[in-house]
Amino acid sequence: MENVTDRTSNPFGMHPDAETYVPGYGDANADFHVIGDHPDAHGGADTGVPFTGTNAAVRLQHALAAVGLVGDPGETPTVDNLFVSYRHMGVPDGKPDAADYADMEPFFDAELRAITAHVLLPVGRATTEHVLEQYTARRGKVDTSDMAAIHGEEIHGSGFLVVPVRDPREWEDGDAETLVTALDELMDRDYRRESDLGRFLTGPDPYLVR
Repeated sequence: MENVTDRTSNPFGMHPDAETYVPGYGDANADFHVIGDHPDAHGGADTGVPFTGTNAAVRLQHALAAVGLVGDPGETPTVDNLFVSYRHMGVPDGKPDAADYADMEPFFDAELRAITAHVLLPVGRATTEHVLEQYTARRGKVDTSDMAAIHGEEIHGSGFLVVPVRDPREWEDGDAETLVTALDELMDRDYRRESDLGRFLTGPDPYLVR
């Protein structure tokens, strides 16, 4: 199924109960979905676009640009086959607490499932733990205490391929190159997560679904 929309910012019309928020941005039919924590952590509180407005955000944008997912890194980057969003899209006064995340979870979950990307790229330890717990069968099986060790690694879940990304605020020499290399290698092969339901139909043609 293909999402039909010409909107890049907030293509599904998410309107959480928050004074200000930074909605998802990008291709509504993207194969790659970058997921951050919240605007105060990863940028966008002033621009309205996730992963913009800070040096760390632009650092990540340039890594994504190196593999063709982002064009013209900046405050309103062009994207190709990419969607970016936050687990907590509201602009909080300080770090969100558990109740804040719970309030925003329905919006995040609905948007993630609407995009139905093949590859999830959670940024930072907290987001990586949440994605692994909620969207894979790898809960408790991946050590997230050292994000540098799993940065750019492929983790195969039950429905998504997850590639954790170390928080760009913590990147050291070589971290950008590690992510670029990992994505290059991934994009060089068939990374799609699909099931063939053609066996349930009468004709010989495959019927691939997410």
